[in-house]
Amino acid sequence: MTDAETIYPFPPHQHVFLGKDHDRAERRTWAVIILCSVMMIAEIIGGALFGSLALIADGLHMSTHAGALLLAALAYTYARKYANDPNFSFGTGKFGDLAGYSSAIVLAMIALLIGYEAVSRLLNPVTISFNEAIPIAVLGLVVNVASAWLLSGGHHHGHSHGHSHAHGHGDGARRVALGGRMLEIDVYEDNVPPRFRVTADPGMSPEARDLTIETIRPDGRRQLFAFEDGGGYLQSRDEIPEPHAFLARVCLAQQGRQQECELEFEEHEHDAAHGAHHRDNNMRAAVIHVMADAAVSVLVIVGLVTARAFGWLWMDPLAGLIGALVIANWSFGLLRDTGSILLDRTPDPGMAEKVRTTIESEGDQVTDLHLWRLGPGHLGAIVAVATSGANGAAHYRQKLAKFADLSHVTVEVQHSRPATGQVSPAA
Repeated sequence: MTDAETIYPFPPHQHVFLGKDHDRAERRTWAVIILCSVMMIAEIIGGALFGSLALIADGLHMSTHAGALLLAALAYTYARKYANDPNFSFGTGKFGDLAGYSSAIVLAMIALLIGYEAVSRLLNPVTISFNEAIPIAVLGLVVNVASAWLLSGGHHHGHSHGHSHAHGHGDGARRVALGGRMLEIDVYEDNVPPRFRVTADPGMSPEARDLTIETIRPDGRRQLFAFEDGGGYLQSRDEIPEPHAFLARVCLAQQGRQQECELEFEEHEHDAAHGAHHRDNNMRAAVIHVMADAAVSVLVIVGLVTARAFGWLWMDPLAGLIGALVIANWSFGLLRDTGSILLDRTPDPGMAEKVRTTIESEGDQVTDLHLWRLGPGHLGAIVAVATSGANGAAHYRQKLAKFADLSHVTVEVQHSRPATGQVSPAA
């Protein structure tokens, strides 16, 4: 028989697996859409008033740019709106990846169109109005630079963990039940000296004087941390020395009673896979659209200036062809990464190995392990454990609690008799 239990580091029945910067990214994407729409309207009206077909064409091109960004903005809005909808079994965190995949297809089509047009113009050169085309290309580059600046404001932290944590020194926020309260404990160092930060569900926050954390390092050194009210959270008065690898003994004293629990913090390994499963692919797709437009604008400006200076008309379509190849390369990378997420490919083999090693450290055996991405910085896992001991799912829950990225874990424990290998009833 088996003993199965679902682990929720977040409150039970809550399946919100959105990235840390979701709201800010949504707002900034809408801001870029407004900028592009204003530019589009101005160019089309200006082209109509001054009889400039090139200006009208660039305005129409800007509309496709705004349309691609609209896809990203709607994905953010939809994911937030339906984040608590129980019909989505594992939340709406993948909407960004779906939008990113769709954007990658659009980018691939744009690359094909630019490439086709470039080849056509290489074979059949056309007359270019340099005095009109160059200023429009420069204006397009300015808009793209402004758009990139706006978007970067919502995506300044490339390896967001979905909680308040920067630089990746610790394993992140841990949720523990202590004194009838659900506490979230984090090593917080977002552009500030590292300190413990403790938050709780509304109305359940303990008094600062009731909480202490003692760190015990591998060499035996100990340090006791007292807390103060930080306004909505409790924060340790002292900074946490490097390295952030230690056993943390959390103590909560209330009404003459003292309750304790232990948490293990480890240094992160910054490998490529670790960064990838924290990446916001919806924002990545939006940024790639802007970068693609900016790259093409730069190439067009170079091609136009060179063609006007030396009479090399072939430089303009050649620049377009190079731009098409660059966009196609970005599109392929985005398709590969988002497609893997949508097909539930293991996002971080290193994390899977850590989970297996942690479970098997006491001689137990992992018989089945599935790891997939639920959203930026959130992983789901199903772990089946075979053991000859009496440990239940709660034991393995405690062992896996040190991995903050595991936001939804299901543990199945299979108990067997050492002598016969027969399955016995669960403890």
